[in-house]
Amino acid sequence: MYTLIAIAGLGIICLIAEIFNLRKAIVPVTILGLFGTLGLTVSEYGTHTSFYNNMVTVNNYSVAFSGLFILLTIFLIALTPDFHKEHKAKISDFVAIKLFLLTGAIAMVSFGNLAMFFLGIEILSISLYVLAASQPKNLRSNEAGMKYFLMGAFASGILLFGIALIYGATGSFDTAVIYGKILDKESLPGWYFIGIVMLSIGLLFKIAAAPFHFWAPDVYEGSPALTTATMSTLAKVAAIAAFFKIMVSLNRTVPGSYVTIITIVSILSMTIGNLTALRQTNVKRMLAFSGISHAGFMLMVFYNPTVTAGTLLYYTAAYALAGIAAFAVILSVTGNSADKDKEEVFNFNGLGKRSPLMAGILTCALLSMAGIPIFSGFFAKAFLFNHVFLTGHVAIVIIAIINSIISVGYYFKLILAMYTQENITEKQPVPFMYTAVAVVSIALNIILGLYPSFVLDLI
Repeated sequence: MYTLIAIAGLGIICLIAEIFNLRKAIVPVTILGLFGTLGLTVSEYGTHTSFYNNMVTVNNYSVAFSGLFILLTIFLIALTPDFHKEHKAKISDFVAIKLFLLTGAIAMVSFGNLAMFFLGIEILSISLYVLAASQPKNLRSNEAGMKYFLMGAFASGILLFGIALIYGATGSFDTAVIYGKILDKESLPGWYFIGIVMLSIGLLFKIAAAPFHFWAPDVYEGSPALTTATMSTLAKVAAIAAFFKIMVSLNRTVPGSYVTIITIVSILSMTIGNLTALRQTNVKRMLAFSGISHAGFMLMVFYNPTVTAGTLLYYTAAYALAGIAAFAVILSVTGNSADKDKEEVFNFNGLGKRSPLMAGILTCALLSMAGIPIFSGFFAKAFLFNHVFLTGHVAIVIIAIINSIISVGYYFKLILAMYTQENITEKQPVPFMYTAVAVVSIALNIILGLYPSFVLDLI
């Protein structure tokens, strides 16, 4: 609860700082404030309390994911000044929106009431709508913002309809009350399960899982690169964490018919995401389809939800840190350009010669996403596959392994361009903050691979 108040307050301070022309202090003060908030969040670890009639709950799950979200936001805000250097007058807006987005993300994993859950997901979504359309003179950005808004509004409507059906069936928005009625073996009307399905559809849209993924490639490609980084890391991780919590909160066990749905969606996401990514030449679009495939992998935690919370935290941390590192390098190559050609794979030709450090970091990030040792992406998939294998779902593990092998193809397309193709662009200085964020995030990724129990045992 205190974390939510602190971050919302920090966002308001950013907006007030602009009024007093304290523009240069906004980013440093925000990052220091987020580190302080991270310490406040960590101090709540091991406690289990609720606030305002269970509207907000604090437990190890919410604390662990909130800490991850804050860390990702620190990286994203650190990248903001260089990315928006031509729009310094708007720096407070971009930073404040990211802080409000973080507030929504934390509410999505700290809710004890479906009303708070919906508030959190809408705060996060509205922030992303604004960021996607934050380049008003860029036609692609306008298209991305409008497309995301329209699709997001429909998804929110379906999600809200699902919540209404659950309320009608149980008479409460409180997840503890709803769970208690399931434990008491009360006969719930059929529309309760229809509500669960509608809730699932809305959240599957938010994590861009097939067949609810059609918006993602166009929105990722058209949005400014830093917004794409925010969507593919912080927003996706927040959505899957909220999805997991709400399903565990509202179901004592995952019914067999629901497992069938998850199996179909997971296989479709992995297969469509990877096969379509093989054909892409635009880097942002390629990573969009990569994110769709990773959504399929993450959904596999539902096969054994009682023991996979720690594995989900580990997988999301590994994926998000690799994504931040990759986008820090992509930003250094493409910049804040509205030119679509800047994002093509051929712009990375010869990066290994003109910027060896950034090329090495991007290689490490892509290898982690592909699931290659010693990176944490490999161990995340190994732990996840082991849990699913123990439940007897051998077929989907085999399909997931095949998809991991397929993903190596398009990741290596970019790696080969950096090291085997001739350089076609002049060497340009890389902003210090891009380099710092890339180095720190990939270092954390490797550390997680070497010491996985540090994260796995948090929940």
